[in-house]
Amino acid sequence: MIVGEQKPFEEIWEMVKGHKQLTVFGCNTCVAVCHQGGNKEAGIIAAQLRMRATQDDVDIEIIDSGIERQCEHEFFEKTEELVKKSEAILSLACGIGVQFMAEKYEIPIYPGLNTTFLGDVPETGLYTEKCQACGDCVLGVTGGVCPVSRCAKRLFNGPCGGSTTGKCEISKETECAWQLVVDRLEALGRLDTYEKIMPLKDWSKDRSGGPRSFKLEDF
Repeated sequence: MIVGEQKPFEEIWEMVKGHKQLTVFGCNTCVAVCHQGGNKEAGIIAAQLRMRATQDDVDIEIIDSGIERQCEHEFFEKTEELVKKSEAILSLACGIGVQFMAEKYEIPIYPGLNTTFLGDVPETGLYTEKCQACGDCVLGVTGGVCPVSRCAKRLFNGPCGGSTTGKCEISKETECAWQLVVDRLEALGRLDTYEKIMPLKDWSKDRSGGPRSFKLEDF
């Protein structure tokens, strides 16, 4: 899932306070799961903005709504009229949703979140980075542990000299990714895989190669 974190309220207020009308749109998929960008959060932020507008004597109409997914055209059908009436939009989607709306509508679209990473939910209220969408997945070789996102140095052939007792040198709280790889491969009876030298990674498929796209052959 895509994980995001709400921007500081003051930053949001500074972006939107110059408008006479603002619509706050929640996004009810990824960022709703981490309780940062769903309909509920849109309602809360809208209420906070109204209170601030009253305190600062700023004339601005603020309403809130939600879109199931702000990165696909079909989910905007029920909100088209509301968007047309909006002078500006505060989007609580990830950066993808914000850009999608910005290309779709000729009005200011402001981000209410800082998109942080692709992650999972190991326990309620905790979200951890597990993937950087590098475009050249090696999880089949590393026992399902991603060295791109989980190794601070993105090493591909074992740990560096800084790891100690299974921890990364950057923090005693951070697991050494390659210790995790070795432990997983050993548990799977595939430790021989660890001895193979991995080829150079094709970083052109990563963000380093520029904006990426993927098109299905039948479309």
